[in-house]
Amino acid sequence: MELLLLTADSGPHSVLPALALLGHGVRSAAPEVAALLDAGPYDAVLVDARSDLAGSRSLCRLLGSTGLDVPVVVVINEGGLVALSADWGSDEILLPTAGPAEVDARLRLLVARRVTESATGRGSSLVLGELVIDETTYTARLRGRPLDLTYKEFELIKYLAQHAGRVFTRAQLLQEVWGYDFFGGTRTVDVHVRRLRAKLGPEHEQLIGTVRNVGYKFVRPVRTMGSRERAEQNHVAEHDTETADSTDPEWADRERADRERADPDQAGPERAEPPVTEPESLPVQRS
Repeated sequence: MELLLLTADSGPHSVLPALALLGHGVRSAAPEVAALLDAGPYDAVLVDARSDLAGSRSLCRLLGSTGLDVPVVVVINEGGLVALSADWGSDEILLPTAGPAEVDARLRLLVARRVTESATGRGSSLVLGELVIDETTYTARLRGRPLDLTYKEFELIKYLAQHAGRVFTRAQLLQEVWGYDFFGGTRTVDVHVRRLRAKLGPEHEQLIGTVRNVGYKFVRPVRTMGSRERAEQNHVAEHDTETADSTDPEWADRERADRERADPDQAGPERAEPPVTEPESLPVQRS
């Protein structure tokens, strides 16, 4: 397995000592995205986050924006775990004190899982109704039409979609999407939500819902019935109504009376009038 270690440490083996006891090839480079161009083929990227948490987070996010198709592993001290969040975009974490067996097992499983996902085409896209969010290419499509989103707009809609139905305060969104090192106000979230809704259009702007006095959430799209499904449903409803009415005695009497008024000759024997007979004439008595 070929590994690329991005670190500013002059002694790369001190970042993860267990690597020296394993048979994997390790190449070190400066913690910059440009280092990926000259590194050659590799199976995983390791980011040294032991000292510079903010810089490592930014580096991981940049790696994700390049469409990198190999997993990213963050090597971080135990005290820095509190700063980790989903917006780092890392696939795995390792402590510098991890033993050779643990490091080897985690790396092998991680690489194998990524290969499986790439082969099956899963694990990279979020599909919510007519909206498709591709995390690999950082693109979003609505009804097949690409949306022109900025980096932050994409990160915001992706994060909300990943937790569809869950309500987030503006402060939570600032921390998860913009990061703990962002010093702007919560008004930033409102501005980005307004822009996202405008780009989604009037038919889909409701995908980002507002919860009064709390924040925002992603509203799961409601599946709408097609014209054929609606016609079938109406046909079934009409049939059920006719069946129910035909068992009603009053309805049957009204129906029979209507038929008799329309065509008296078709009246049933139970409704036929008795024949009219002339009264017999009495004999005339003569005096």
